[in-house]
Amino acid sequence: MVRMIPKNNEKQEAILLRRKGLSYREILEKIPVAKSTLSLWLRKVGLSKVQKQRLTQKRLAASLRGAHVRREQRLETTRKIITEASSEIGLLSERERWILGIGLYWAEGSKEKIYANARSLTFSNSDSLMVKYFTKWITKTFSVKKSILQYSLYIHEKADWKRARKWWAEFLKLSPEDIKVYFKRHNPKPHRKNTGNMYNGLIRIRMPKSGNLNRKVTGWIKGICK
Repeated sequence: MVRMIPKNNEKQEAILLRRKGLSYREILEKIPVAKSTLSLWLRKVGLSKVQKQRLTQKRLAASLRGAHVRREQRLETTRKIITEASSEIGLLSERERWILGIGLYWAEGSKEKIYANARSLTFSNSDSLMVKYFTKWITKTFSVKKSILQYSLYIHEKADWKRARKWWAEFLKLSPEDIKVYFKRHNPKPHRKNTGNMYNGLIRIRMPKSGNLNRKVTGWIKGICK
């Protein structure tokens, strides 16, 4: 409940509250006048260093609370959109899954070159879900065992490669020794955001002796283009 103050005492009351270090918002809660009027009354009222620090801390705290609320709202909106969009996909047919794998290879696989020797089927990516999907796709499409695939981890030399290799091995259900490690030269000022424990490098999957299969995939890609 707002405490009623006689009109002729509102200014003095406001000045007194300001000298105690209260913010404009706190004063307006006690004295409901226009903010422009309050600003006019208080323009010559100084604050101590401690009082200024208190108001600065209050503004910072309010800003952080606002940022937290906005972040939670953004995350909730994101979750809702992703959940709804995911339900729109439904179950994929065998043919749809097969074509999706061709599309992944089209984007991220080593392509057959007419002027070069045959290349093995090789797929590279740092997206764990994409790597997992492609592993299933290649073994199912060509009826091969997962054990014949060769896995390589490409990672910056200053990164924790042992942790990253273990992470990939657990995710792909492999032994860490099944993944060879190759190092990239360290960049002291990386532009990428996935650093520290978020950074697991890039995985390359290769099927040995698969030059003709690579040519076949090239044909499938051309078929999609038609």
